[in-house]
Amino acid sequence: MKKIISVICLLTANFAAADEGMWQPHQLPELETVLKERGLQLDAASLADLTKFPMNAVISLGGCTASFVSPQGLALTNHHCAYSSIQYNSKADNNLLQKGFLAKTLADELPAAPGAKIYVTEQVQNVTEAILQELEPQMQGQDRFEAIDALRKDLVAQCEAQAGYRCEVYSFHGGLEYYLIKQLEIRDVRLVYAPAMGVGKFGGDVDNWMWPRHTGDYSFYRAYVGKDGKPADFSADNVPYTPPSFLKVSAKGVADGDFVMVLGYPGRTNRHMTANEVRHQFTEVLPQSKAYREQLMALINQHTASGSDERIRYEAILASLANYAKNFDGMLQTYQQGDTQARKDEFDKAFLSWLNKESARKIRYLPAVNTLNQLVEQQAATSQRDLILQYFDYAQAFSTARKLYRFAQEQQKDDAVREAGYQQRDLPRLKASLNRMSRSYVPAVDLEIALHFIKLYAALPAEQHLPAFDKFFQLEQGFDEAAVRAQLAGMYEKTTLSDEALRMAWLDKPVNEIAESTDPMLQFAVALSQTDMQLEQQQKERLGKLSSVRPKVMSAVIAFHKSQRQPVYADANGTLRVTYGNVRGYSPVDGVFKGPFSTLQGIAKKHTGQEPFAAPAAQLAAITKGDWAGYQLPGQATVPVNFLSTVDTTGGNSGSPTLNGKAELVGLLFDGVIEGIIGNYSYDAALNRSIHVDSRYLLWQMEKVDGASNLLNEMSIVRD
Repeated sequence: MKKIISVICLLTANFAAADEGMWQPHQLPELETVLKERGLQLDAASLADLTKFPMNAVISLGGCTASFVSPQGLALTNHHCAYSSIQYNSKADNNLLQKGFLAKTLADELPAAPGAKIYVTEQVQNVTEAILQELEPQMQGQDRFEAIDALRKDLVAQCEAQAGYRCEVYSFHGGLEYYLIKQLEIRDVRLVYAPAMGVGKFGGDVDNWMWPRHTGDYSFYRAYVGKDGKPADFSADNVPYTPPSFLKVSAKGVADGDFVMVLGYPGRTNRHMTANEVRHQFTEVLPQSKAYREQLMALINQHTASGSDERIRYEAILASLANYAKNFDGMLQTYQQGDTQARKDEFDKAFLSWLNKESARKIRYLPAVNTLNQLVEQQAATSQRDLILQYFDYAQAFSTARKLYRFAQEQQKDDAVREAGYQQRDLPRLKASLNRMSRSYVPAVDLEIALHFIKLYAALPAEQHLPAFDKFFQLEQGFDEAAVRAQLAGMYEKTTLSDEALRMAWLDKPVNEIAESTDPMLQFAVALSQTDMQLEQQQKERLGKLSSVRPKVMSAVIAFHKSQRQPVYADANGTLRVTYGNVRGYSPVDGVFKGPFSTLQGIAKKHTGQEPFAAPAAQLAAITKGDWAGYQLPGQATVPVNFLSTVDTTGGNSGSPTLNGKAELVGLLFDGVIEGIIGNYSYDAALNRSIHVDSRYLLWQMEKVDGASNLLNEMSIVRD
C-alpha cells in the first residue's frame, strides 16, 4: 500500500504543471513548488490539514459545496444549491423563488428544506490496508462485495460511535485505495438570504452552461447547534454554530491572469473509463437520459400551470432536470463533433501495446483488462431497461412505497447487517424524504410520469422484461394505455401515501402489516420485492467482480501514465478536493475569443422583462445610477458579474469558494462552459473553463440593491 501511495505522490510532483486535476488535500505538499510559482501565498501544508484554515472553512451540503463566511455560522453557497429550500418555503401567494428572501435578524431565518445538512470534514484516514488485508484472494462477485460492505460498515459504525458525526468509506481508483472520512453533521440549517429569481437565476436554461453569463448564483444559509455547541435537531433554542475558521471576502476581486484555487466537493468524473465504456455512455446512456429528462419536463409543464402551487412544488425537480438535460446535450455535441472517442481509442491502443511489450506486465494485468471489458458488455446488455426503471422512480408514490417496504424488511435484521441506506443512521434521511414529498408531489402529475415510463418499458424487447412488473400491470399480452391509466387512477385514488401523516406512519409498521396492506402502492412494492432483490444481487455480483479487477487495471494505468510522464489523480467521488488555475478567457471556435469577465451592463442589455431575462427593477435602477464605489472593475465604469478560470471542476463543486493566493474569497463557482463539460470524461485544457460569481458583484448586489447590511456587517470584507 505504501508503494502505491508513493507512486501517486511522485506522479503529482512530476506532472502538476497542468491545471488538470482534482487533488486530494494530502497530495498538495507535493505540489508546493508549482503552487508557489503560480501565486499561492500560503504554506501548501496548510491545505493538507483539514483542521486548519482555510480547509476547515469549506463545507459540504451533500451534493453541493459551501463555505463559512462569518464567525456565526453564516454559509455562502449557490442559489441553485439552496433552490430546494427556497422552493420549500414558497407558495403561490408568497413566492420566495420569484421575489427573493432576506432575514434581517436571526429570528427571521427560515428552516431549510427537510433533510438539509451541513457537513464539516474533520478527518480523512487511509483505511486501505484495513479493508484489503481482510479479503481472501478467492473471494469473487457478491461474496467479495458483501465482505467489503461489511468492513466499510464496521469502520463507519466505529467512527459514528461519537454522536453528531457522519462517516463514510470512499473508494479511490476503483478500489485501489479506501479512505474513511469523518464529518461533523449539522442538522439545523436555515435559509438566510436568497436574491430574487431575476438575479439568482438570470438567464435561466437559455444561458445555462453558456458564456458570457450574468447570473448572481448565490445564497446564504446559517448553521445552528444546541447550546452545548453540538449538532441538534431544529429548535428555537438552538444557537448559531461557531466554525473553527471562516473566509474573508475580497472586495478587490481578481484580474485577468490571476491565480485562483477552488476548494470543494466535486461529485463524479469518469476520466479513467475504458474506450468501450465511453462509447456506450455517449451512444446509449446519455442520449436516452437526455430524452427522458426532456420528456419529464414536458409532462410536468403540461400538467401544472405556470405560477400555480402545483408548479412551485416541481420547480426544484424541473431545475435539476433542465440542468442535466442541457449538460448531456452539450457533452453529446462535443463528443459528436470532437475527437474524444478517437483519443480514448488511441489511449487504450497505446496502453494495451505497453502491457503486451513486457511478459510480466501482460501476465499480471491483461486478464483483469479482459475481464473488465466483459463486465462492461454485460452491463450494457440491460442498460436500456435499467435506465427506464431508474426514471420510473420519478413517480414518487411508487419509489416511496418500495422504500417503505424495504425499510420494514431490513428492520428484521440486526442494524449492523442491514442494507446500506436502511440502517438506523439512515432513518433521519428517510423521514426527511417523506416530509419533502409534501412540497414536491402532485398525484395527477405523478400518475402521468408513471404511465409514461410504463409505456416505454412495455416497448422493450421481451428478453428485458420483468415478469413481476408485467403481471402487475397486465402487460403479458401487450400495452393497453387506457387500461393501465385506469389502473393507475385507482391506485392513486386509494393510496395512503399522498397523505404525509399516513405516509410517515408506515415507517413504524412491521413487514407483515405492509405485506398484507390493501394500499395499492404498497401492494406494488410487495409484488416487485423479490424481483428487486434479484436485480440487487446481480448488481452486487457485478460490483464485486469490478472491485477485484478495476484496481488491478488502475494499477496498470497509473504505471503506464508514469511511463508517459502524464498526470495521475483519482476521479472525483464526492470527497474534498483542491484545484487551481488562472483567470483566463478562451476561444471556443476558430477566430472567436471570449474574455474572462462579464459586467453589469450586460445584464441591462440582456434584460427583456420576461423570464429568464427579467432583472429586478431595483437592480436595473442601481445599474442606471452607476454607483460602483468599492467594487469597480479597474479601468472600467462598471462592476464585474461573472468570470472565467481554468480550474478543473465538475458537478458537486457548485457553491465552492474561489480563493486567491491569500485564501480570500474572490468568487463562487457555479458552472462551466458547454464546450468543456465533456471534461467529466476527457479533459481539454483549451476548452476547460469554470464560471464563477465575482465577489464584487455579490457584495455590490447585497449593499446597493438588496440592503443586506446586516450580513455585510457580519462578514469580514477585505477592501485593500
